[in-house]
Amino acid sequence: MSAEDRRFQVLRAIVSDYVATQEPVGSKNIVERHQLGVSSATVRSDMAVLEDEGYIAQPHTSAGRIPTDKGYRLFVDRLTQVKPLSAGERRAIQSFLSEALDLDDVLRRSARLLAQLTQQVAVIQYPTLTRAVVRHVELVALAPRRVLTVVITDTGRVEQRILESSVEATAEELRELAAGVVALVAGKKVGEAAAALRAAHEEEDAHPELASSVLRREVIADLLTALVVHPEERLVLSGTPNVTRSFLDQPSIRGVLEALDEQVTLLQLLAVLEHPDAMRVSIGEENRDANLVSSSLVAGGYGSGEFLMGGLAVVGPTRMDYPGTMATVRAVAQYVGEILAGR
Repeated sequence: MSAEDRRFQVLRAIVSDYVATQEPVGSKNIVERHQLGVSSATVRSDMAVLEDEGYIAQPHTSAGRIPTDKGYRLFVDRLTQVKPLSAGERRAIQSFLSEALDLDDVLRRSARLLAQLTQQVAVIQYPTLTRAVVRHVELVALAPRRVLTVVITDTGRVEQRILESSVEATAEELRELAAGVVALVAGKKVGEAAAALRAAHEEEDAHPELASSVLRREVIADLLTALVVHPEERLVLSGTPNVTRSFLDQPSIRGVLEALDEQVTLLQLLAVLEHPDAMRVSIGEENRDANLVSSSLVAGGYGSGEFLMGGLAVVGPTRMDYPGTMATVRAVAQYVGEILAGR
């Protein structure tokens, strides 16, 4: 074993022990708990090099060492493989998620399960409309001048809006208009569907399947808003009370809660995922949000085949169990994708 490899084994031992005990780790403990085959003097020498290179730090004089953000990053980057969950754990996840009734239930269950398994905060993104295909559109009369517009995508996402029309509409008129809209947009990606609706809105004579009327114009305008105007994506959070336990020894609890509430950083992290198998770990100061400089986020994509539907993540302190958390995120993401693809 080269000196570089041995020093990484020392770093891995410090990360493992610090995550488990939340106490600085000394050379004596490393020798006693980990079979590295070297003396305490060698371990101390390796720790000195690691400290000089910025991978570990000494929080107090005469204390042991703790990993720095740079040390955690090296540890995560050198993980050659994520330890798979046991067959029993995978069966439990599959069974729990397979009992979900609809998209909302799948995501709520997934977030709750992630939070329970990792004892951290879990966040799951609803399937993003920009990647979805329109499956169906419905128009439902709630009152003579009130219409419920419903857009259903292939990811199971349902967008509902209430239109306050300036004219009265019968159920038959709405059925005919909905049929014309479906003929125009079904099977198209959301962006393409929006473009088709916009063209129909601007060139009424080119689309005889959509009867020209005030109702038609109002419905199309409302559907365009449902498909295009989305300043925020929807997230499901679970395990927020875990913040008070995970960050108990840090002055950052309030900031973490504020970041979770605003959700901007979470959406930015999930937005960089480009594939259902993608995984990203953002550690400490790598997070752009100053409220999350003592946090790590482990994110993974979910979807079907090459099609990315959305992402999910676990938020916790930098001293989290990275191998276990990454394995859990990957497993839950896989099952979420399989379940939604089968609906």
